[in-house]
Amino acid sequence: MLFDNRIAELRAELTRHNQLYYQDAAPEVSDAEYDRLFRELEDLEKANPDLYDPNSPTQRVGGAPLDAFEQREHLLPMLSIDDLFADGEVAEFFKRLQKGLSLESIPLTVEPKIDGVACSLVYRDGALDYALTRGDGTRGDDISQNVRTIQSLPLTLENAPTLLEVRGEIFMPSEGFAKLNEQREEDGLDTFANPRNATTGTLKSLDPKVVANRPLAFLAHGIGAHEGTEMETEDDFRKLLEQFQIPRNSPVWHVSTLEEVLAAIRELDVQRHDLGHGTDGAVIKVLDFSQRETLGFTSRAPRWAAAFKYPPEQKETLLKDITIQVGRTGVLTPVAELDPVFVSGTTVARATLHNQEEIERKDVRIGDTVVVEKAGEIIPSVVQVVLAKRPADAQPYDLPSVLNHQCPSCKAPIEKADGFVAWRCVNFECPAQAVTAITHFAGRKALDLDGLGESVAIKLVESKLASSPLDLFSLTVEDLGGLMLDPAKSADGLTKSKERRFGAKRAATLVNSLERARHEMPLSRWLFAMGISQIGESAARELARLHEKLSDLPDSPIVSDLADLPDFEELQKSKRKKEHHPRLKDYKIDDNLGPVAAQNLRAFFQSEAGQTVLTKLSELGIDPQSDNYAPDPEAASEGLPLVGKTFVITGTLSQPRPEFKKIIEANGGKVSGSVSSKTDYLLSGEGGGSKKTKAESLGVPVIDEEGLQALIS
Repeated sequence: MLFDNRIAELRAELTRHNQLYYQDAAPEVSDAEYDRLFRELEDLEKANPDLYDPNSPTQRVGGAPLDAFEQREHLLPMLSIDDLFADGEVAEFFKRLQKGLSLESIPLTVEPKIDGVACSLVYRDGALDYALTRGDGTRGDDISQNVRTIQSLPLTLENAPTLLEVRGEIFMPSEGFAKLNEQREEDGLDTFANPRNATTGTLKSLDPKVVANRPLAFLAHGIGAHEGTEMETEDDFRKLLEQFQIPRNSPVWHVSTLEEVLAAIRELDVQRHDLGHGTDGAVIKVLDFSQRETLGFTSRAPRWAAAFKYPPEQKETLLKDITIQVGRTGVLTPVAELDPVFVSGTTVARATLHNQEEIERKDVRIGDTVVVEKAGEIIPSVVQVVLAKRPADAQPYDLPSVLNHQCPSCKAPIEKADGFVAWRCVNFECPAQAVTAITHFAGRKALDLDGLGESVAIKLVESKLASSPLDLFSLTVEDLGGLMLDPAKSADGLTKSKERRFGAKRAATLVNSLERARHEMPLSRWLFAMGISQIGESAARELARLHEKLSDLPDSPIVSDLADLPDFEELQKSKRKKEHHPRLKDYKIDDNLGPVAAQNLRAFFQSEAGQTVLTKLSELGIDPQSDNYAPDPEAASEGLPLVGKTFVITGTLSQPRPEFKKIIEANGGKVSGSVSSKTDYLLSGEGGGSKKTKAESLGVPVIDEEGLQALIS
């Protein structure tokens, strides 16, 4: 009972703080205090799984991955609305309303048509029961776990009706969309064409933790089924939304004549560019619910609503040059430098071209006249080239050739990895990458440097105290203590007057962490921290098993022999496999370390940047040692009972799946994402879904947590 009460208290308190932060922009506690309460609730819920609540604030960060979306029927059909494309079509719609209601003047509303994904939220007795996509209008996908990660959306309502179905749009705000695409470019991944595509792709993810890290938002615009409350007009529904602090669509115009409808549509076309999210039209609705019933529905849409669609604004302009930006992870992004042109409410002078493949697909050349628009009315984008206006001397653009295969920031070699679309500078010491390199170097999975996050890394680089990760080891408590940080930010984004320094206490903690990293952090953590392409955690662990210390790697015959093999795709067609190599066959190298990773590692240590790193490490007296060195396969498996075994994880377990992945890998096993004939065990919690069915059909042993512990023991 003690735990019951404390869990209830924490849930209520955190829900209140979420509301103060996300809805009211008036937080009462610091981030640190909020995190302390959140961790306390997480710990209590883990210790008391029988008190699980899907609407707990802890579910905001996403639950266990799903095997598939379930489908459910809508309480009422979720129809689309008819589109209108010209003033004349608006006039015809208004005449139909007049005829259907036998009225000259009809109370209507006009509001933005949000460019998002339609969603229905069903609250029962004040708690979010489930959330569905529109689907075919009759049935939709149950995306409840994903919707619960949207921070601005209340999961519980006080003094709520028995049943309340709220319909609206899930979308990606402009600023969040821009940052997401920027991050994807930095990672060398394809960017999203527009916010709606990004939102759709995010909501289709079966991993709610991925969704929780995406900047999704929700705005309500309509009501579905409801019981326990009386509403006569749309305005009554809006008052209810305000009472429960459910975000609602705005602005709204109240009109009653055709002239007022057209005027509202024109006013909205001006204002919508400042709303902070994509819009593509104006929705016109009858205000009175009884009048809606009189007008009724067609088979696909209500007769009492329609959407006027704004045409995308496009302008022609001259592409004067293509410049290259070096991102914080080394990705090279081509940018179109344009003659300034006014598009969708702002002047556009630059537009990203994303990558070389995009340039080739659109055949963009310097000197071209191009058509520009804003993707989702937000991000400037080159739509196409006007070939009829192309200069005779315009030449195809090839990024690596223009740059002479060198990074414009540091002149180090550039490369494009298989499976990626972006060219990248691979220099560990590249000044353009300093912030991200230092942040990654200091991360928990890397060297775990206390107090060194991105904001501190930015200030270290700006103040010229560090231009690369290894510069950190030359810093003193005095250097760090006087570091001026950004002024503190309040929740509404306004700068407070009081400035903050890093401080002597935090400086001492960071210096101690650096000393621990210098003397105690194992080789695998150092290899991962160095951020070498294709050297992730698993590859780093395998390299550390095969090598005693970092200084053994540059001239490692194992790395050299592995790098000389074909990549895995070719290995499947070839007999030149690792186990057939005269030296490699004795090592039984894990598949997490393959030819491509070895090639990247060898190229790094042979490059000028890699040699600089080795020289600096030697000057600093740093030569990280392996904590699992065992090149002999027999020695490698000693004390690691799961060596050679491949696991797949599914179902609801007592801990998140990544925790079980760590346990399996720590005992020598591997974890795969899908069941196949090569799977040795399926670790299944409650449920199991399609993976469990497939495992049983293939004869793969299905074990629970006790079974896993038995294997380890």
